[in-house]
Amino acid sequence: MTDPRYTILRDRHEALGASFTDFGGWAMPVRYSSDLAEHHAVRSAAGLFDISHMAEFFVSGGGAAEYLDYALAGRLSTLPVGRAKYSLLLAESGGIVDDLIVYRLADERFLVIANAGNRNAVAAALVDAAQDHEVRVVDATDAYALIALQGPKARAILDATAGLDGFAHPLDELKYYAAVSARFDERPVLIARTGYTGEDGYELLIPNDAAQSLWDALLTAGEPHGLVPAGLAARDTLRLEAGMPLYGHELSLDIVPAQAGLGRVVALDKEDFVGHSGLSAVIAADAPVLVGLVSEGRRAGRAGYAVLAGDMVVGEITSGALSPTLGHPIAMAFVSPAASAPGTALFVDVRGTRIPATVSPLPFYRRAT
Repeated sequence: MTDPRYTILRDRHEALGASFTDFGGWAMPVRYSSDLAEHHAVRSAAGLFDISHMAEFFVSGGGAAEYLDYALAGRLSTLPVGRAKYSLLLAESGGIVDDLIVYRLADERFLVIANAGNRNAVAAALVDAAQDHEVRVVDATDAYALIALQGPKARAILDATAGLDGFAHPLDELKYYAAVSARFDERPVLIARTGYTGEDGYELLIPNDAAQSLWDALLTAGEPHGLVPAGLAARDTLRLEAGMPLYGHELSLDIVPAQAGLGRVVALDKEDFVGHSGLSAVIAADAPVLVGLVSEGRRAGRAGYAVLAGDMVVGEITSGALSPTLGHPIAMAFVSPAASAPGTALFVDVRGTRIPATVSPLPFYRRAT
């Protein structure tokens, strides 16, 4: 068994008392203090996450936009410079290899960020799709750190971060799902207004040699604002409340986008793209679809727990937890279409106890605007 990798910020996490867990082959902080405290900090103030395990690919060349239209399910050629888009990388079968965020850095230069555990699969798929295109694909994962600053105080913290300057345009003009180049202590940093928590916030991509200093500067600037370092446990409950899928739970090679509620991500009007033929096949009428579930009490369903209609098993939970923000159990589950309408009364088998649950629209939580 291969030993897990550590990010460039390992020393910082250990000094802060982090507990680690294996995630996608990386040893990542799961918590620093308590899951609940870190979760609530992100909802009320801000949390700082090391997400340097994510994979980064730079795509460049005269055919970059056309290539991404072919390689991915979405239409990336119409993406304006400086903006970002959520997309999917599909197998020929139509199943999901990974979900990604694509940033257009220049007319012929893009950044693709993929999940850590899928780095090799994404790299192989991107290279394979590039064979007939005028494009260069570079896996830059090992050269960069990625830090997520999430929460309602995130903007104030960025404004107060010493050494962060040289913005290509003012930060107050940065829209959601957009990015701006800047400098931190004379090193390039890309600041994207994206995230995985349901809160407003930013993700900062910076060369490894400046990552520790940026982490320190953000924590210092955030101290008066209630910023705390946060681990994967809080990140998971935050993304679940926001109805955001996790690969290996809600997404996999066995799931096509429409089943996961992601049909809108696919540009079916494109003439050809990887996975197009698979998506053209007829999906079985009883193919399970992703829904939200809410229940009362304190006992939450977990991944793998059965979902029932009466005495009949109609699905399975993919992610579940007692929601720290809402105070009741929530879950995402794949269920049969006949049991998928909002308001449908179901049960979750929680270790032999049938817990009443109701199908609910996603997301469970939306931040105030």
